[in-house]
Amino acid sequence: MQLFPLKIFPSNTNFDFMRVKNLNYALSVFLFILSVVWIGIYKFNFGIDFAGGISMELRINQTPDLAKMRMVLNELNIGEIVLQNFGSDKDISIRAGISSEENLMHNIELIKSVLKQNFPYEIEYRKVDFVGPQVGNQMIQSGIMAMLLSFLSIMVYIWIRFEWQFGIGVLAALIHDAVLSLGFLSATKLDFNLSTIAAILTIIGYSVNDTVVIYDRIRENLRKYNKKTIGTIINMSVNETLSRTTITVFTTLLANLALILYGGEAIKSFSVLVFFGILIGTYSSIFISAPIITLFNFKNLK
Repeated sequence: MQLFPLKIFPSNTNFDFMRVKNLNYALSVFLFILSVVWIGIYKFNFGIDFAGGISMELRINQTPDLAKMRMVLNELNIGEIVLQNFGSDKDISIRAGISSEENLMHNIELIKSVLKQNFPYEIEYRKVDFVGPQVGNQMIQSGIMAMLLSFLSIMVYIWIRFEWQFGIGVLAALIHDAVLSLGFLSATKLDFNLSTIAAILTIIGYSVNDTVVIYDRIRENLRKYNKKTIGTIINMSVNETLSRTTITVFTTLLANLALILYGGEAIKSFSVLVFFGILIGTYSSIFISAPIITLFNFKNLK
């Protein structure tokens, strides 16, 4: 039996991506500025990892009434309470945000006391942690450093594998993807926690992978068709990799959709942000990083 490669688009597609490059530049600049302004005004919804707070994991001998538990705990006025299942219906996670470290132990005992008084459950406290605001600030600095180091590592990789002109396109796309993803996070008020940092790094990695595939084909075509213009070669290269790009983004989004639907609240910020970031990363690979290299001279490759 002869197997044929899966293709969504025929091999002879000829979409003119370069024709709309200025429109795409304008759209991206607008969204970039909007994201920066939005972040500056509305900030982020920092989770306990960064803002500080209490994290407790409980196992209860029966399925609890989460709505009632949430209502009772929020009446304590000790900070924002996030209560959710994880693992099973009898396993519960309680997170409470705080603004100071002074009453941490008191608030932990208060939560335990209120639960004991209001619910006839046998409760096993499997884990009780707390993060002070000072530790949260250190985590923010570590997260920023992780993203900067990832940018630097990717730029070194692109510089070694391709010519420096390609590195400019990758850098523009990565900054575009990271800022728009952070703007989306700020606008949706999803928790900004450690999983958010992992999501941003995942988006960066996906975007680079997509871009490198297109760049490989552009460099190959630059050497093969030395009489064609750079715009024609970019159009040709993006069309030739379009099926691969579409299939990759579709299957990745499908897997990520399962995380959104069944992953629960614990990884909600991660899964939703990665879903958005994959779409933005695919867009930037085709409409930002590829067209931007028309600004440079590639005669040395021909």
